[in-house]
Amino acid sequence: MPVNLTKGSVFRTIIVFSLPYFLSYFLQTLYGMADLFITGQFNQADVITAVANGSQIMHMITVVIVGLSMGTTVLISRATGSGNTKEAAGATGNSALLFLIFSLCSSVILIFACPLIIRIMSVPEESVSQTKTYLMICFAGIPFITAYNIFASIFRGLGDSKSPMLFSGIACTVNIALDYLFIGRFGMQAAGAALATILAQAFSVLISFITWKKNSSSIKLTLKDFHVRREIINPLLKIGVPVACQEGFIQISFLIITIIANRRGLEIAAAVGIVEKIITFLFLIPSSMLSTISAIAAQNMGAGEHLRARKTLYYGTALSVSAGLVFAVVFQFAAVSTVALFTDSEEIARLGGQYFKAYVTDCVFAAVHFSFSGFFCAYGYSTVSFLHNLISIILLRIPGTALASRYFPENLYPMGLAAPAGSTVSAVICITVFILLLKKNKLGKTNAE
Repeated sequence: MPVNLTKGSVFRTIIVFSLPYFLSYFLQTLYGMADLFITGQFNQADVITAVANGSQIMHMITVVIVGLSMGTTVLISRATGSGNTKEAAGATGNSALLFLIFSLCSSVILIFACPLIIRIMSVPEESVSQTKTYLMICFAGIPFITAYNIFASIFRGLGDSKSPMLFSGIACTVNIALDYLFIGRFGMQAAGAALATILAQAFSVLISFITWKKNSSSIKLTLKDFHVRREIINPLLKIGVPVACQEGFIQISFLIITIIANRRGLEIAAAVGIVEKIITFLFLIPSSMLSTISAIAAQNMGAGEHLRARKTLYYGTALSVSAGLVFAVVFQFAAVSTVALFTDSEEIARLGGQYFKAYVTDCVFAAVHFSFSGFFCAYGYSTVSFLHNLISIILLRIPGTALASRYFPENLYPMGLAAPAGSTVSAVICITVFILLLKKNKLGKTNAE
């Protein structure tokens, strides 16, 4: 089942590996998009706001899980690159144990903390009840969300990005069908959206497990592989925790932006919530490139092909930035009409269009620091990713949003500029650190050097 990512054209390897990755992320994101879209077809602003707020919180939790699982992908990828199947098996077993404990604890804690989370979010009073229902159902389903992402990280660590795409495709189809059944046919509102998502994830976990059992001939798991091993857990956490914290802080900044929007009224809250969902969709390319670069570079690092690992970074960044430029230009003309797909309110579409036109430029700058973050993870420097995001959030994203909200109360365009401003700082830090590491010979020597 392992796929060799250390041979052949670097450009072709990136395309072949990243396309299933992108489609997998696209289908996962489509869960939330479908929930919001279908909710908007059958409900008013109070339920739309509830699903937008609730799904944003769940997205934050999901990306933290994905970030933490990056340690699993990198360790398995390195072991695959060096041909060490025992280490790959140990990383798989220890990851399964770690995330089982993590998911159960997270589910229980979040269920009890649900009322507090809603208060912190400053959810409009009209949407509180629906938001609570949505979150309680989703929090109970966190073990399924975690299990899916661990299966996906294991397959990708083995160089297989196609199987997770298949799992996501099946889950997305089930999710959309259940959305129409629960929200449209049964009128379950936010509860229907949440239940559809969790049941779809549970089904994808079942399919993932069946596929693993049929194709696990390359990695033989034994009971010993599920015994805690510090030499596996420590590097797994060293790589995964900073990435999880990075993603967590980014999502917290988004939540703070949502809180600021919520305090400005129901229509602005709905507009910002819709745009955040659209941006999540557009960020699929830099997000998938981060994971692609991380997996390919890690396997090449394990094989001692450091020059090829760096070429992966260069090509990946160029592809991601090019896509970001296209988005930034196109949506200057299609912002309002795109937001209008999610609501019948002309005012929400107008406000969302203002916010979207500014925010979409972040696709260009984020493409740079996402790509470099993936490379840093492969080489064990994931702390850099955490630090540059923390700096950009504290210095620009949050204060920029707050100031724009205060001084431009009638226009959401200035508020949308805070995100690209923060990403610009992150990109500069990443490029600077990369050059310094290269000069200090911290990224490995190649035969050509």
